[in-house]
Amino acid sequence: MVGFSSIIVKELRVKAKESQLIDIEPSWNKVLEEELRKPYLKELSLFLQKERASGTPIYPPKDLVFNAFKHTPYDKVKVVIMGQDPYHGPGQAHGLSFSVPDGVKPPPSLKNIFKELVNDVGIEMPTTGNLIPWADQGVMLLNATLTVRKSNANSHQKKGWEQFTDAVIAKLCARKDPIIFVLWGNSAKRKMAHVQDLQTNSNHTVLAAAHPSPLSAYNGFFGCRHFSQINKILENQNKSIVNWSLN
Repeated sequence: MVGFSSIIVKELRVKAKESQLIDIEPSWNKVLEEELRKPYLKELSLFLQKERASGTPIYPPKDLVFNAFKHTPYDKVKVVIMGQDPYHGPGQAHGLSFSVPDGVKPPPSLKNIFKELVNDVGIEMPTTGNLIPWADQGVMLLNATLTVRKSNANSHQKKGWEQFTDAVIAKLCARKDPIIFVLWGNSAKRKMAHVQDLQTNSNHTVLAAAHPSPLSAYNGFFGCRHFSQINKILENQNKSIVNWSLN
């Protein structure tokens, strides 16, 4: 199966060593095969090459841009938690929405997610902001935009990523097996509304609330109880529940 980077490299005819950047998980390669050949991805790749050549750090690192796909194969997705774009501080972004690597202090929004989590399901406060254990259980942590310039939030919007992640959501919506879509904040809600007309499975569930940012968490995020709701829905679907504990 040809990886995403290999397709881009072939189209752009760059040196072989440049092809060792990204490789999407095989099931996603298959599902997105047609999408990966579209011209806008060539333009996106050229844009990213110029951005990196400028010397300004781009987050996350090249090998982690598609981390969400690597940890949550297409047929294993049970839940999707939508984010906007990666964290733009050094060492924070690693390709999973809201998540940070071990040893990195959780940003304010993630701290509020943990507060709601603890209040909702009664687990201990997480000591790490690394959400990979959730992703490995079928919780896809997907940002609408997959890269960002250092200290410049939203700097890679409207460059092609949104079209790509629209296609990802559309493929998930078309799946027969139901999925729970978790939308925190207006950006995530608009993202889902944009592609929801492509939904063919009425069994999908949408859980929406305010964004966990300190600016909005008290306007509907705190008390949403999405974590317990997710597990209740999964139980009703005869699926394994998510172990939300990170300790």
